[in-house]
Amino acid sequence: MPLDKSSQLGADKKSASILPYAAGDEMLQLDRQLCFALYASSLAMTKAYKPLLAPLGLTYPQYLVMLVLWESDGIHVSQLGERLSLDSGTLTPLLKRMESSGWLQRQRAQDDERRVDVFLTASGLQLKAAARSIPGTLACASACSLKELQQLTQRLHRLRRQIQGSQEAIACSNE
Repeated sequence: MPLDKSSQLGADKKSASILPYAAGDEMLQLDRQLCFALYASSLAMTKAYKPLLAPLGLTYPQYLVMLVLWESDGIHVSQLGERLSLDSGTLTPLLKRMESSGWLQRQRAQDDERRVDVFLTASGLQLKAAARSIPGTLACASACSLKELQQLTQRLHRLRRQIQGSQEAIACSNE
């Protein structure tokens, strides 16, 4: 049964108060979707990294693993997964491929056999020097100032935390 005009207006006012830039069907336009802007930007970023990582023999996900290991060598696999927002089903095959390439080594922890730690090899450490120019190259490609990039990065981290927090609240309210 269709809603009467007053119900539709109430729904439109509520939507408009949440998202003042669009109402009704306008909210369903692709170019108004934050998720699509983030998705398309992520694809563009990954594509921009590809030719920079190719000479190192790294894929973009492998580069992310290396960034974490260059910060925290000897990290637990579970901590690595948390940092990268990857589950073990995705991370384990990625680490196996990287280990076979000679960039890292996985070892069971001596104090807890259930825990696996990841260590860089000499070859993995050498990649760091070769990768030093990559962030600057990408910054130039963005045509943004350093301040703009820092602000955008901070804002995206904050957005991720807010969305994760709202998902937890939604899950709690549905229980």
